[in-house]
Amino acid sequence: MNKDPELQFATHDDRDPNPWLAMYLDSSIPINDKTKISLMRDNNSKSKRYLLPFITVLSKVVMFFIHVFKFFFPNLINSSTILHRILAWGLKHFVSRDANLLIFRHFHVGSEIMQFISKNIQNIEIVTSPLKPYDFNAIKDDLFLKHDLNLYNFVIRLNSQLREKNIGIKGKKNLDLSMMTEDQFNHIDFPKRWTNVLDLRSAIELFTPFYQLFLTSNDFVRASNSLQLDETIAIYTSQILNAPAHMGLINNKHPMVPETTYNAAYRLVLHGLAAETLHRILVNMKLKQYSDGIITPNS
Repeated sequence: MNKDPELQFATHDDRDPNPWLAMYLDSSIPINDKTKISLMRDNNSKSKRYLLPFITVLSKVVMFFIHVFKFFFPNLINSSTILHRILAWGLKHFVSRDANLLIFRHFHVGSEIMQFISKNIQNIEIVTSPLKPYDFNAIKDDLFLKHDLNLYNFVIRLNSQLREKNIGIKGKKNLDLSMMTEDQFNHIDFPKRWTNVLDLRSAIELFTPFYQLFLTSNDFVRASNSLQLDETIAIYTSQILNAPAHMGLINNKHPMVPETTYNAAYRLVLHGLAAETLHRILVNMKLKQYSDGIITPNS
């Protein structure tokens, strides 16, 4: 058993069980182990327990006033460049190592899932634009905005080809899993200063008003609505694999009936979890190809 003191892995009290220890040990949901332990430590952090309730209320109040401001002055403050510099600075100086790991992993995981879909549909050719940041400077290149744009552009390009060719999604007989990587962050040393304390949810709640303020209304709403495309991406993958079982792991659904932007922070965490579980399913398929001798470990 992992002896992480923050999760009290070394001891267990029947009268006071640690819920995050239970979630860590539970194997019902497929997920990368490093991601899982980071998420459980994040859930168990003092920031999550004591700061998040106050930050959530503050964020909602600020978002309301920004919403009113944007109604009257929609184009007065618009700068993706300033936004991403703020995000890069905030992540580097105030966000915990675990939360930074989860955020950086998400771009890699999402890029690999879209690469998998693009390469495994019969009679379809789509060029993707992978986003795989390895340092905070990469964030300054409009990383978060590009992530949302890539997702919508991918859906539009894929379905345009399907309509033009009058075909549906059908997976290739021999699946290409070469783009799936087990772990991407053994070489990244995220900062651990005394100021790096914010958990994932608190960081997202604090950053969301900046997102709303510095992006156009179209960009902000599109970013919020993109979270519900989890269902769309999961359906594409299910059709390729002819295996719909993992659809039960998706919580952000019904993209044609968008949610309010005020719940974006919580849904963003669910979005990250959905991507991680789908990614792990595909990684496990690649590992099975190794064990069956279909591909070699260098593939």
